[in-house]
Order: sequence, then C-alpha cells, then structure tokens
Amino acid sequence: MAAASVKVAVRVRPFNSREIGKESKCIIQMSGNTTTIINPKQAKDNKSFNFDYSYWSHTSPEDINFASQMLVYKDIGEEMLLHAFEGYNVCIFAYGQTGAGKSYTMMGKQDVKDQQGIIPLMCEDLFTKINDNADNSMSYSVEVSYMEIYCERVRDLLNPKNKGNLRVREHPLMGPYVEDLSKLAVTSYNDIQDLMDSGNKARTVAATNMNETSSRSHAVFNIIFTQKRHDAETDNTSEKVSKISLVDLAGSERADSTGAKGTRLKEGANINKSLTTLGKVISALAEDSGSNKNKKKKKVESFIPYRDSVLTWLLRENLGGNSRTAMVAALSPADINYDETLSTLRYADRAKQIRCNAVINEDPNNRLVRELKEEVSRLKDLLYAQGLGDIIEMTNAMTGMSPSPSITALSSRAGSIASLHDRIMFSPGSEEAIERLKETEKIIAELNETWEEKLRRTEAIRMEREALLAEMGVAMREDGGTVGVFSPKKTPHLVNLNEDPLMSECLLYYIKDGITRVGRVDASSRQDIVLSGHFIKDEHCTFTSSTGPMGETVVLEPCEGAETYVNGKRVTEPTVLKSGNRIILGKSHVFRFNHPVQARAERERTPCAETPVEPVDWAFAQRELLEKQGIDMKQEMEQRLQELEDQYRKEREEANNLLEQQRLDYESKLEALQKQVDRYYPEAPEEEEEPEEEVQWTEREREMAVWSFRKWRCYQFTSLRDLLWGNAIFLKEANAISVELKKKVQFQFVLLTDTLYSPLPPDLLPPEASKDREIRHFPRTIVAVEVQDQKNGATHYWTLEKLRQRLDLMREMYDRAADVPNNTTEDCENVMTGGDPFYDRFPWFRLVGRAFVYLSNLLYPVPLVHRVAIVSEKGEVKGFLRVAVQAISADEEAPDYGSGVRQSGTAKISFEDQQYEKFQSESCSVGLSRSGISQEELRIVEGEGQNAEMVPSADEVNNNTSGADELENPLKASLDGPLDTTLEHLKIGNVFTFRVTVLQASSISAEYADIFCQFNFIHRHDEAFSTEPLKNTGRGPPLGFYHVQNIAVEVTKSFVDYIKTQPIVFEVFGHYQKQPFLPLCKDVISPLRPCRRQFPRVMPLSKPVPATKLTAMTRPQAGPCHSKYDLMVFFEICELEANGDYIPAVVDHRGGMPCHGTFLLHQGLQRRITVTIVHESGGDMEWKEIRELVVGRLRSTPEADETIIDPNILSLNILSAGYVRPMQDDRTFYRFEAAWDSSMHNSLLLNRVTPYGEKIYMTLSAYLEMENCTQPAVITKDICMVFYSRDTKLSASRSIRNLFGTGSLRAADGNRVTGVYEVSLCNLADAGSPGMQRRRRRVLDTSVAYVRGEENLAGWRPRSDSLILDHQWELEKLSLLQDVEKTKHYLLLREKLESTLLMGQESLLSCVTEELSESPQPPEPDHEVSSCSEITTDRQRELAAKCLRLLTHSFNREYSHVCVSASESKISEMSVTTLRDSPSVSALNTITPSTTCPSLVEGCYVNAELRPPTPRSRAVSPGPDTPQDAEAKKSINGASDTKPRPRKFVPDIQEIRVSPIVSKKGYIHFLEPHTNGWVKRYVVVRRPYVYIYNTERDTVERAILNLSSAQVEYSEDQQAMLKTPNTFAVCTEHRGILLQATNDKEMHDWLYAFNPLLAGTIRSKLSRRRAGQMRM
Repeated sequence: MAAASVKVAVRVRPFNSREIGKESKCIIQMSGNTTTIINPKQAKDNKSFNFDYSYWSHTSPEDINFASQMLVYKDIGEEMLLHAFEGYNVCIFAYGQTGAGKSYTMMGKQDVKDQQGIIPLMCEDLFTKINDNADNSMSYSVEVSYMEIYCERVRDLLNPKNKGNLRVREHPLMGPYVEDLSKLAVTSYNDIQDLMDSGNKARTVAATNMNETSSRSHAVFNIIFTQKRHDAETDNTSEKVSKISLVDLAGSERADSTGAKGTRLKEGANINKSLTTLGKVISALAEDSGSNKNKKKKKVESFIPYRDSVLTWLLRENLGGNSRTAMVAALSPADINYDETLSTLRYADRAKQIRCNAVINEDPNNRLVRELKEEVSRLKDLLYAQGLGDIIEMTNAMTGMSPSPSITALSSRAGSIASLHDRIMFSPGSEEAIERLKETEKIIAELNETWEEKLRRTEAIRMEREALLAEMGVAMREDGGTVGVFSPKKTPHLVNLNEDPLMSECLLYYIKDGITRVGRVDASSRQDIVLSGHFIKDEHCTFTSSTGPMGETVVLEPCEGAETYVNGKRVTEPTVLKSGNRIILGKSHVFRFNHPVQARAERERTPCAETPVEPVDWAFAQRELLEKQGIDMKQEMEQRLQELEDQYRKEREEANNLLEQQRLDYESKLEALQKQVDRYYPEAPEEEEEPEEEVQWTEREREMAVWSFRKWRCYQFTSLRDLLWGNAIFLKEANAISVELKKKVQFQFVLLTDTLYSPLPPDLLPPEASKDREIRHFPRTIVAVEVQDQKNGATHYWTLEKLRQRLDLMREMYDRAADVPNNTTEDCENVMTGGDPFYDRFPWFRLVGRAFVYLSNLLYPVPLVHRVAIVSEKGEVKGFLRVAVQAISADEEAPDYGSGVRQSGTAKISFEDQQYEKFQSESCSVGLSRSGISQEELRIVEGEGQNAEMVPSADEVNNNTSGADELENPLKASLDGPLDTTLEHLKIGNVFTFRVTVLQASSISAEYADIFCQFNFIHRHDEAFSTEPLKNTGRGPPLGFYHVQNIAVEVTKSFVDYIKTQPIVFEVFGHYQKQPFLPLCKDVISPLRPCRRQFPRVMPLSKPVPATKLTAMTRPQAGPCHSKYDLMVFFEICELEANGDYIPAVVDHRGGMPCHGTFLLHQGLQRRITVTIVHESGGDMEWKEIRELVVGRLRSTPEADETIIDPNILSLNILSAGYVRPMQDDRTFYRFEAAWDSSMHNSLLLNRVTPYGEKIYMTLSAYLEMENCTQPAVITKDICMVFYSRDTKLSASRSIRNLFGTGSLRAADGNRVTGVYEVSLCNLADAGSPGMQRRRRRVLDTSVAYVRGEENLAGWRPRSDSLILDHQWELEKLSLLQDVEKTKHYLLLREKLESTLLMGQESLLSCVTEELSESPQPPEPDHEVSSCSEITTDRQRELAAKCLRLLTHSFNREYSHVCVSASESKISEMSVTTLRDSPSVSALNTITPSTTCPSLVEGCYVNAELRPPTPRSRAVSPGPDTPQDAEAKKSINGASDTKPRPRKFVPDIQEIRVSPIVSKKGYIHFLEPHTNGWVKRYVVVRRPYVYIYNTERDTVERAILNLSSAQVEYSEDQQAMLKTPNTFAVCTEHRGILLQATNDKEMHDWLYAFNPLLAGTIRSKLSRRRAGQMRM
C-alpha cells in the first residue's frame, strides 16, 4: 500500500472578453511553485500559497514563462499514466469558478493543434504505449464510459437508449457504481475520440454572463485499463486493472455575477451544492490526515460526508481511498473575481493535505467472482431456510437461466403467481434478498462477458446512435466524425423556410428511395417526417422517389382532405416536383424542394419559367400563396378594421347606457337612505334648544382647555395616513419604472417635522403653510418622498406634487426608452444638466448636522467651553464640536494666537425688539421648542402620547416645566427684573462684547472629505459666520478650526431675553464622497427601512379564528379608554391516562423565551384544553361565561396565511367554566375546560406522527362574555405541538428535569404555556364627534393597486401607518438630544459658578444670592448657594414631614394616584409644581417628582382642588377608602340606587409581544401585603414587563409587573426607619411591593432596570452630596 498526497496544480488563464471590456487588472503573480494573490482593495494585503505546480498561462505562447497544454500534460498526465500502467487507480479533476478554464485544461480544443487537453492527450499516449509494446505475453484491453452529473442526476453520454436518469447503487464489494452505465470497448485512439466527441456534444452547456459556454454539469470520463500477462511456464494468467477517472467539474458561481435566472439559477444551486459537499469532504479528509499524522497513538475516525452528493459518492475511492489523485485548480486573473479566485486557492490548499492509500489492483476479477459466488450461495441458503427455494428456480426461469424441474412443482403447489407474491410479501426480508440476488447475478454476467462480446455491443450501440440521428433528420459523415446538417450532393431533400431569416434552412429532411411519409406522431403507422400543427393530418402526404429514363423523379401525393400547396396552388392529385418548388403543408409549414442532380441539369439549360429570379424565402412563398388564391391583403385589412370600429362603437354605447342606469339607481338609493336617516334623526328646531349653562372655569382649566383645543386642531394622523394611502400607487409606479430603466434610484415615503434639528426647507412647505403659520401652535409634519440616488450617492426630498410632475416625465422617458440607446455619457450629461427626471442636482457641500450652544453663562459672566453633539435630521449623532463662549471688554484686543488660528474682526449685531418679537411669535406658532414648548408636545402627531386629561397646562408649557428646562435656568423667574439692575455689563443701551471660538470637531465620518462650520443667531439666518474648510480623514486627532469671532451687541431687552433662552445655531457642512454601492442583484430595489432600534426577530401574532356559532356582530366604535388590565393566561392540553384521569401533557420549554413552549402529545388519545385567566381583582373585570372556544389554522410554519378561509375550524364542547380560588393568592382566577377531538379536523398533520425536526402550529381563540360589555372579548394564542406515537414514553426536557429534581415544583406546574395580554375597556364612542367622523372616513389604500412592472420590485411595499410610528421615535430621539444638551449646559454652568465661588469671588456670590432670594421659585435643598443655616432648617423641616408621613403610611393601602406612563409622569410634575407655591410644603421639593410615592404625595394636598387628576386609562382597584372618599362613594351609590345606569364598554384584548432583550435577571426578596415575611423570587426584567418565577429553573411565569403602569420609589429615610437596607418599593394600581437586594450595587442595578431615570437621579444626588461633603 502506497500512501501519497494529492498532487495539486494551479493554472491562471488570460483575460476573456468580459474582463477586457471592464478593464480588469491582473491580481495573480507566480514565482516557481508559489502563487500570490493581491487584494485589489488593499494593495498590501497579499496572500501566498505553495503548490506542486504553478502554471502561468496568462500571457501569449511567446512568453518564456508561458505554460502550454503539453507542459501541463507532461507534468501531470504522464505521471498519472505511468501509475495506471503500474496497476494503480488514477484520478485527475479540475476545479475553479465558471469560465476559469477547467474544460479547456481537461478537454482542450481537439480540432486545433497543440491545444488538446489532458484527456485526449492521455488517451492518445495510452494507445501509443500499447502499440509500442513488444512483449507477446502482454495483452491489453480498454473500456470507456462517459457520464455527466446534472442537477444531482446521472446521465449516460454514450448510449442513446439510456435517456432517463441512472441509479447510483452501492455494492459491499465494489463500492458505489452506476447501474446500467454503458462501458464500451475500444481498440484505438480514434474510437475514443469518436466517443468523446459524441459525448461532449451531448453535455449540458448554457450561456451565462461570465461564460458563453458554461458547463452546467460535472463530466466523468472513465477508462478501465486491463493488462493481462500470460506466464508460459506455469500456464497462469495474471491481470492488472486500473481505473482512470478524468473529471471536468462544473464551475462554482454566484448568481449575481452570472446573472442566472430560472433554470440556470436552479442548475447553479445544484452545482454549488455538490461543490460545497466536495469541499466538506476535502476538509474532512485533510483534517483526518492531519490528525492521523499528529496523533499516532490513537486514531480518530471522523465522519466524511460522501453521501451528501452524487459526485462525492461516486468519487469516494478517488478522493480518500485507493487512487493516485491530481487536482488542477483553474484561476481567473481579473480583480473583479478576487473573492472567487481566493476561494479556489484556499480550496486547493486544503486538498494538498489529503493522503490517499493506493494499492496495485491485481486479479480483481477472480477474487470478485469467487466472493460474489459465495454471496449468491449464501443468499440461496437464506431463501431455502425460509422455505422459499422454489422462488429461486422461478427467478432463474425468468432471468433466462437453466430451467429446473422444481418450477412445475412450484406451479402445481402454489397454483398462481399471485399466491407466490403473497408468500413473498408474507416473508419478511425476502424481497430485498431477491433484489440483491438479481443485482449480484447481473454483475457476474458483466464480469464474465468476453472481449469480443464487448466489441460487438460497442458496435451495436454506435449503429443505434447513427440510426437515432438519422431518424432525427441529422446526418453524420461517413467517417463518423462531426455531427451536423449537410447538404447532400445527390439525395433530394426538403429545407424549411421561416419568417425569421436566421431560422430558415436550419432543418433538412431527406426524401429516401421509395415512399417517404409525412404526418403526425400519433398516426396509426410510423411517419418518416413528423410535423405538428392544427392543419396537419395524421397521414398528410407522401413523397415517392423513383428512378426512370429521365433520371430520379419525386412525386408529391397529398392524402384526402390534407391542405397541400405547391408554388401557391393547392394540389389534390399526384404532382411531380422540380427543384426549387415551394411546398406548404397545412398553414404554417413552408419548405423548399431541392434536387441536386436536377438542379445541375437545369442550370445547363434555360431556367424554368416557374423558378423565380428573386430569392426564394418565406415571404416570397406567402405572397405567392395569396396571389394564387386571389386574396387582396389590403382590402381584407381595411374590412377587418371597419368591423372592429363598428364593434367598439357599439360596445361603448352599451357601456355608457349601463353606467347611466347605474348612476340613476345609486342616486335613488341614496335619496331613500337619506330619507330614512332623516326619519330616525330628525333635526331639532332651533327654538327648542335649551341654552347651555355657562361653566365657570378657573384660569388653570381655561388654559388647559385652550391647549387641548389647539392640540386637537393640529392633529395630523388621519391626514398623513390619507396622503400615504392615496399616493402609494404613484410611488410604486416610479420605483417600477426606475427598475426597468436601471436608474438605480429608490423612492420611499418619509415624514418630515419642523424641529430645531430638522427645519423644513421652504420648497417642501405647502403653499398654505405661510398663511396658517401664525395661528399654528404645534410643529407641522408633512409627507415627502425620499429619493435615494445610488448612482451618485445622494439623497433628495421631493414633495408629493413634485413626484407627480416628475412621474409624468418618467412615463414619457419609459415610452421612448426602446428608441433611445442607453448611453452612459448621455446619462451623465442628463444628471449634470438636470434633464433626467430621476435625478436632481446635488450641492458640493452637504449638511452633516446641527449643534446648539446656549449663552446663559454671559449673564454672570463666566467663560465656558462646550462639547456639543452634531445631530443629523434623523436624530443620529454625527460627531462633536468644541466651542468656547466668553464675555470680553469692548476695548480688549484679541490676543495673538499664532499662525494656526484664524482671527476675525469684531462683528456688530443689532437686536431689534420688533424683529425678535416677530420671530418669537412665529416660532411659538409653529411649535418649535426654541420658544419653550415642551418636547412631549413636539413628538405628538396624533393618537400617540397622553390623553387630553393628562396634558400640562398652558402656563406650564410656556414656563418650560420639564426637568431639563428647570435645570437649565434656575434663575429664569427672577431675571426679568433684578438682573437688569444688578448686572452692570448687561444694562440696556450698553455695548456688550463677547467672543465665540470654534475650537475643534471630532468623530466625523470619513465619508465627508472637506469640513467647515458656520454659526448664526437662531433668528438671523442671513448673518452667518463661517470657518475655513479642513481636510477630514476620519482618523487621527480632531479637526482644529480655531476660529475666533468677536461679536458686539447693543444690549436690548430682546438680547437679554435671547441669551436667557435661545442658543446659537452651529451648522457643520462637508463634501460627501460617493461610496461604492454593492451590485444590485437583478437590478431589483431592495426595500429600505428607516433607522430604528435593532431588535431580534419576534414570533408573529395571529388574528382570532372566526367563531362558528356566534352571529357576526358589527364592532361598535370605541371611544376613550376607561381602564386597562394585564392578563396572564395559562394554556394546558390534558391527555387521558390509563387510570382514567386527564393529565397535562409535557411541555418543552427549551426555547428560553417566556410565553413559548411546545406541547409533546401522543397520537390517538382523547384530549382536553384547559385555559386559566389570572389578573388583579378589579370592579370592571367580571367574567360572565365562555361563549365559544374554536381552534383552526393548522400549519407546519409559525406564520399563518390569514387570507385563506380555513375549512377545518372546529368549535369545542365546553365542559366546565367558573372562578377558582387558589390558596395564598388574592388574584382572580377564571378557568374553563373543553374537549378536543383532533381527528375531527381531518388533517394529516394531527393524525400522523410528526416527522423529526418539524412542528405543528395551531391557533386557538376563546370568545368570553364579560359584564357591562357590548360584545365578547377574544383571547387568541398560537399553540405549538409535536405528536409522538401512542406508546412513546415522553420525559421532560433537560431543564424541566433539573427543575423537578429540586423538589420545589410539581410536574404539572411546568406543563403549561403562558400568554400575556392587555385588556382595554373603552367607552362607547360618540357617533357624532368630529374626531370619530374623521376616523370613520374610508380612504382607498392605493398600495394594493397593480402597476406595470410591480413584479420586479421583489416584495417592496410603500411605507404606511408604521412610518408614522417610526417618525414618533425619531422625534422623541431629537427631543431627548435637545434635553441632554440643555442639561449639560446647565450642569457645566453650575460647576463653573461653584468653582468661581470657592475661589473667593464674593461680589458675584452676593449678587447670585440676592437674585435667588428674590425669585418666587425656591431653590433646591441641595443647592450650594444657600447658606448653611437655611440648608439645616430646610433639612430638618423635610425630615419632619417625611417622618410624619411614614408613621401614617402602610403598604396595605391601595394607591390611587399613580402615573401610568412616561407621559403621565408629567401630571405629578404639575402637581408638585403647583405645591411649590405653598409655603407649607416647600420642603417637599426634590429634583424629580418620581422619587415621591403617590400615596405620600396624596397626604400633602391641603385642598381638594389641588389634587392631580386621576388617570382614566387604568382601573382603580377597590380598597380601604378615606372618609372623604367613602362619603363620596355613598352619595354616588345612593344616586345609583334610585336610578341604575350600568356602563357599557367595548372590550379589546391584545397579546403582548415578549421583548427579546433582558435588562436584568436574578434573585430578589419580596415583601407583599398580607404576607408573613420576605420571599425569595427569581425575576427577569424584559421591559415593560417584569416576569416573576419561583426559582431560576422555573419554566413557567408565576406573576408579572407592568412597569409602564407602576411607580418605583426609593427613600433613604424610609430604609433608616424600617431598618431594611437596600430596599425600594414598586407601587401598582392594585398593590404595593417592597423589594430588597443583596447589596447596594445590586439595588442600584435593579433600580436602573426598573426605572433608569430614577436610578440616574439618585446617582446624581449622591454624587452632589459627596462633592458637598468634600468641599465642607
């Protein structure tokens, strides 16, 4: 046994025409046996590989380093041929991408000298060596087979009979082989060449973008070379058999590079699949060879995936077994194919490590025959042992073997073949044994076949192939060479004429001696020429060729009823044909008759009168036919056109009459409906209207009403949706035209809002915007079109009107696109000149982003250096800008900064009060936050945000009551009066000078090359100060502008107000460099989505299954939401056990996500479905009964096609329903149970055992009736199941077994699936409200309308309602960024002031203290400017108030004033802000109102009028009432007793998607009301829900907390009093929970997970406290 590595050679070819056209560069270098590839994107990134041979064939043969075909053969082919003569198996295969030159290396060009490949050269050399042999004792025989593997199917290329796919089988002795593959015996190289040529022409090739003759299959050319040596002394003959496998692999390819579509794409997928499997086999073999070399002690057997592909299965011995193997890797030198070439090199590098153990194959036939005969005898003994010996004799008789007398005995005993078949089916394994027996006997017969028989069989196959070609109408030369169509020199024949000149004279039909029949394929007798068509008879005509005294003549005789024309005349009698006659058979088959002998004789004489001088083509034959038939084509066309016009006129009149009749019918119906409405809703006369009593509003209520009215007027949700739906068809058409014209432009809807960071350009504002600018109090949002120019790397925004105008031009361009050639130069000119409607001019410099610097430090004055974020219009931080602002004296000269600093002179700016007031009114009217409108208002479009009851009042809006604004200007209320008199530098009329220095810009992307910055006052866009542009590389130190600008301003009231409230706007511009776009596959626009938070993919939520028993009810319009509840629903599927009990089926929770699980069910058992609903007890939530439980939508995928009507919906029989009360749980439990017979669905998915790896999905919907609700509520859940056989013992999953092993949980507790739902109880909507009428308006959604070319958009859809929700997030992001900048400025200013005070600037300290004392808003308790005595007094008062509240507070008390969401938390801010005006509660002021528990806030209200409004979006649970509440309830109850008015709600239950992001998880201790002590629970925070488990191994959720409706409280004093460190409280509407962490860090981590804002506030307070202690 000889172990040798695979020989690996690489060969690089010249450039092809495609690469030359793209001006490709060579990236391959060769030096000796080393091959180096250069990365075209990174020139220094070179990779080198060492191989056995490296062939440089990139240049011409004149190059001294050029590797020719002969050199490749001498290095590889001759060595392998020598191994074959030694008796080894040999294999050579070529690998590489498509078009890399594999087929050229292996086959070459056989008709060109010196360009033959390895295969023909090896075959020729083989017979040369055989002929040169002079040893008479040696004899040789050669057999060849040629097959291709196309789409994982094997085809025989040499035998025309084997048209179908051949089976690949595996024999225990011979290994894998192809059954019935023809092995043809050859005696010379010419025989092999003929077979090779015929096989090559039968191969499957096709044209792709990368290769015009791309091999679409793997070709395997096998040569079985047998050497026999006869020993005369011993009279013994020995044999050596070598199998030479020459493999030409199909090329690996990428669909986007080859442009494969349809069949080509399917072929490429199969090619890549087999090549991938080949790569896996090579990698596994290389690893196996490496492990065997390194670890000699213990051999590790690794799995080699041979069977994954037909190619690797057949080449198993050649790849890792008994073979000498060589691999030729063909490379492309072009840089555009860098990835494919590098992959090929790595492929070849792995193949070097494979070691093959080749052995000399001596006497294989004798050994095989012996072993096969032993196997035959063993199989016969097996059949005899089973009593089926007679079957062997029957088999022998059927296969042609010698008959046995036992056959008659078998016939007499069995009686018939049917009884014999029954016995075979009855005996297990007997059929397989007979099949194996036949297979083995077939192999024995093949091995025993003599050489003469093989030659005869080869000759018979050759004759059959020639006969088959002759039947197809294709001729072959006498030497058996090239196959093709030839014009014979003597035989008369027919050639076809076609309307397409390229298709004419492509078919040739011989007129043989005697009778040649023409007809259809399904004729009763065989037809020589087979035609098809409507007017071709089964037996159409005959051509009779006979030889007479005048020579050979051909007579055409049509059959009865057959349409046959000669030279345009219809013939019914036998007609003698002459050369050149035009023959038309039927209506569409046109031929020209050629008689070579007759034509030569005619040319010698005068031309025939019927032979035309002009060219005889299809048009001539048709024109001749019409003339002879007397048909005037022009007259026929005019008559037909007149008939069509009359028909069109008639149909149009009928359509108009029908439309008029329908219009009249609809008008009459509308009048009847209007009368009916007037009858039901008569208009009340004006005199009967009672005058409404005027409501006395407080100032606060009036301001809230005005704010709500303005808000309602500016709602845009419905109008934006109407614009999106109505214009979707135009957007879709523009994209479709762009794809077909290959413009590389994408269109998509976008929403733009006028904000500080993204002001709307004037060209995007509608015409009416300027008119309502002064009366509009909120920012305007418009629908625009985002145009992404991928060709130039630009993005533009169009209005909808501009889109329609450009679309008209696009349609014109599309209509004339066929006439205008696609010229790149013209396209570029159109782009630059604006002539192309798809493109817009784009400026050289583009806006990177905006930043804002506030000027409050000029009030004191102290210098500040700001680091502000540069924010784009989408809310993305593009970089940072460092700016210094300081006040200077008027006569102060700018210092000399050096040569690197740009110094500008002093600019004089005038602030006129009228101009500034006009700006303020406009900015206030458009709702920008620059005038103080809160960000919560900024990001509301419609339907999002708080309700009208929970909005801040107008005075709070104007005073900036948000936290960031309070932090920014603590002295705002006092600056109007005292500041003007105390600060000397800002006196009215003085000239105030300050300096703005633009220092550096950092973190700006390298895609912006040149960067410059300009800044201006927010209302003076025309007066901007600009820096010089700087080169930006994206790396290295920050860009240093160092631009100094002095600004002198005459102090006015407007200027003082400006530096208090308004910032300076900094705009950063850059030259955008076009980035290389990836090539678009199929020129299809990929759907783009705006930047959003990147969440993992979540499971789909199905719609409810339609009820079968309930009558269809129209859903009433829902009004304001009355209350909301969180439901936790447990789903169980119980199966009938042997003891008669229904036990919950096992649930597999290995997915790891909450509310997911797979039910493991048994086949054929009775089942019940149990549903348990758990929620907090509330007055509005009362379940009445379960109306119906339906299941349906059976499928094998998680997604359900809800558009298809499911016929297998099953309504289950309800067995029980009612409330249950578990021990030690005060929540409400409602449970119902139903019987489920899965066989009633009549679904194969439920009736069979689920195959491995599959899952069954089903949708369940429960319709429940609730008290005080107008219609049933629906709970829907998708159930996942796997069915096992009935007797399978199902054990719980690994995680569940660990859970049960602890003993803390019972098995039944884990066998359920949880669902989390939110119930909304809404009041009935007022049918007449304007808002409801707007929402009820039906707008046609044009996105579903079809446009031409829509199928090329690959699933792209116009954005719709989701765009509005995404825009909400963008606006929220912008508002948060603005708040962050304000807060950073305030903190920086405060730190600067504190450091100034510590340095001893007493004058400034006294000034600030005086301002603070005069401010009506008291300072914060921790503020450092207050005196120590005041701090102590305030601290004592605060502690006393807190202690008093804690003594009267208990956790059993139910909280009624809880902020529902982030927007509702502003109510508490309003409440606390209102309290700040009262001196008795001034000690309660804190930084954030959320740090005060709602129940504690409630106790500090003195008057009932100061209480915050109770949130209406959540239910208030019953609990202990205060005396005032009790009295109020008594009065209400008393009124209800006299006149009950039950409220009716519209229920809506929505399943909550489980967030895949875990904020925190771990153990924490709980202390709940009515409990005896702390309980340890495992908690997972997936915002906005907290999932509570018993232990870490618990797989079922036990409780949930909704953080969006909960209040998180933390108090150090409370911990000190209760002596419970590291605790905080969570207050919901229904209960209060105290939680304790293990240490201080854990507590802060939990606080951050529950409420990040509260955790940040606590950290800020602690840091300030530590800083104060250090200073003291």
